[in-house]
Amino acid sequence: MREKKFMKETKTSKTTHVLPPDTNHHGTLFGGKLMAYIDDVASIAATRHARKAVVTASTDSVDFLQPIKVGDAVTLEAMVTYTGRSSMEVGVKVTSEVLLTGETNVAAISFLTFVALEDGKPVVIPEVVPETEEEKWLNETAKNRAEHRKARKKHSQELAEFFRNAY
Repeated sequence: MREKKFMKETKTSKTTHVLPPDTNHHGTLFGGKLMAYIDDVASIAATRHARKAVVTASTDSVDFLQPIKVGDAVTLEAMVTYTGRSSMEVGVKVTSEVLLTGETNVAAISFLTFVALEDGKPVVIPEVVPETEEEKWLNETAKNRAEHRKARKKHSQELAEFFRNAY
């Protein structure tokens, strides 16, 4: 029987101040910088769950919902939302805060898939257990997101084959 862990045990958050070197010519956070923050905080949540080395297997689209401006604080909250045998989905919510007014916005959402490894091979991880209504919803809707990921991966493989022969 697989070990079980509560979703809340994987919660990870990170807050940072958005400074001028972190921004583009519009004065907003570089998308790539935000994506690196997302991968970082998600990998910590995944490692907390598996207590094994993890690698990023995929990142769903990062939907930039609101700009994050220079001077804002950006907070990323990550949590394992679903587990397979050796893989896990991690959801990341990104919020921005105008520090001078306290105004907050959900700025981005992303889901990532991680695989736990030992000696370079996938290893069985604990099953994640949701408790709250929000956690249950995230867990129940994960299967639909996984189906989209599989279809996207197949399409990516087809594109890779096309580009292998295109140039």
